[in-house]
Amino acid sequence: MSEDPALGDILDILSDEYARDILAATSIKPMSAQQLADECEMSEPTVYRRVERLQTHGLLDEQTKVRTENNHYSVYTATLSEFSLALDTGSFEAAVTHTDDESFPGEGESDTADRFVKMWEDL
Repeated sequence: MSEDPALGDILDILSDEYARDILAATSIKPMSAQQLADECEMSEPTVYRRVERLQTHGLLDEQTKVRTENNHYSVYTATLSEFSLALDTGSFEAAVTHTDDESFPGEGESDTADRFVKMWEDL
């Protein structure tokens, strides 16, 4: 029986404790590489290697935060909502569910004032 390469890649990523820590931390709130390094107790190069792998497989999203002073920086947010694996009559079936991604903060709000507040808070 041959295994789906995408399934093998996802299982490989999720078997990595560092990658799981990054996903868990970024599922709570967007975090920069420095924040992830501090929160997950790993070096920044380790964070960047895992972030790259997670992004390649669509499990992590990157946004650029604009600063009025200094350099801009990236924050990362988990897009993985659920992963399931089932064995049924000799084959594995995997399902990856992603979070609903808003194009901009407040997009899901119906009230204009609420929309403005969400956009303002995200600046």
